[in-house]
Amino acid sequence: MKTNTGLDRLVNDTSIQSKYQGNVALLCHNASVDGKLNHAALLFKNIFGDRFIKLFGPQHGFSTDAQDNMIETNHFIHPYFNIPVYSLYSETRIPTDEMLENINYLFIDLQDVGCRMYTYIYTVTHILNKCAERDIEIVILDRPNPINGIDIEGNILDEKFSSFIGLHPLPVRHGLTIAEVALMHQEYWANKKCNLSIISMKNWNRTMYYKDTGLSWLLPSPNLPRAISTLTFPTTVLFEGTKLSEGRGTTQSLEIVGSPKIEAFGYYKNHLEKSFAKSGLKGVVLRPITFLPTFQKNMNRICGGFQIHVTDSQTFKPWRTGQFLMKEFYHYLGKDFEWKEPPYEYDYKNMPIDIINGTDKLRKWVTTNGTMEDLENFENLKEYKTQIASILLYK
Repeated sequence: MKTNTGLDRLVNDTSIQSKYQGNVALLCHNASVDGKLNHAALLFKNIFGDRFIKLFGPQHGFSTDAQDNMIETNHFIHPYFNIPVYSLYSETRIPTDEMLENINYLFIDLQDVGCRMYTYIYTVTHILNKCAERDIEIVILDRPNPINGIDIEGNILDEKFSSFIGLHPLPVRHGLTIAEVALMHQEYWANKKCNLSIISMKNWNRTMYYKDTGLSWLLPSPNLPRAISTLTFPTTVLFEGTKLSEGRGTTQSLEIVGSPKIEAFGYYKNHLEKSFAKSGLKGVVLRPITFLPTFQKNMNRICGGFQIHVTDSQTFKPWRTGQFLMKEFYHYLGKDFEWKEPPYEYDYKNMPIDIINGTDKLRKWVTTNGTMEDLENFENLKEYKTQIASILLYK
């Protein structure tokens, strides 16, 4: 049975629509569509008419065309709707008082990817903080966690390394929908609660991956072309903290990783194949490849590396796989392995890899050639699992 998102429920139920009689604004992006692929902004214009007065866009922009970290987008007047589109990845990450003027209801419809390093959840919590002092109702139109709502993986963020890609004490794979993250914020992280309501999904349960929803996958950001990319994202996003390519500039971005200094076939047969077999990692095949990034890191340089093929999503551990590959590449490449230098997400002090990992201890695990058993010790998830039990919306 096809999943009905929060947007679907709003569009198809006039009794829900009738609750919102004031001025309406919408935070959305390219993937904000209903089950018939109608964009949320068009639907809001049909439902609310002249009361639909403002749009907001997250990182990558309302149009989802801005490529990467620290590439900001501008505010503009939309040529069709003739209303302002405010960027919340611009000179500000937090809506200003001017942006919020005359709004009674701010709807949020964003497709998240279920990973701590993805910024949309922090745009939401910034809005919740800002609106705690204002008479604005925040309405979240919930959407699926594309990598399911059961599996939780990775270390909890050390808040000494907090940034816009890791703002709250979440594990890497957090197991929540975007509305559930908002509820976590209100319960555990907010200094003052705001007026928050949620239009939840129907026909979604925690075991589901995106492929199980019956919904079409649309880019929520420019480098996640396929739903399966969200499952490899917790693996490959780690390599943003290095000078290795994570596939940006190719048609398989965030599903591949490599470097001009890697001869993939020989490395695989002479070492990595055996090392991977001993790792205990399952549900994935590392296929040796060559690829040519057309922009960003290693642009126009042939790279050797690996495509991460998920063969069993239920046993695949993306965070552990990423840490394993990081350690293997570090020791294989030696002096040719380079960590990315600051700044990263406007942090000019901490190493980018430490910001991404939410700790400096994992970098040290890599450089000291730690064991997979040692890696498991980073996953102290008992308290987190206890916390989320009270805010889960779905079974």
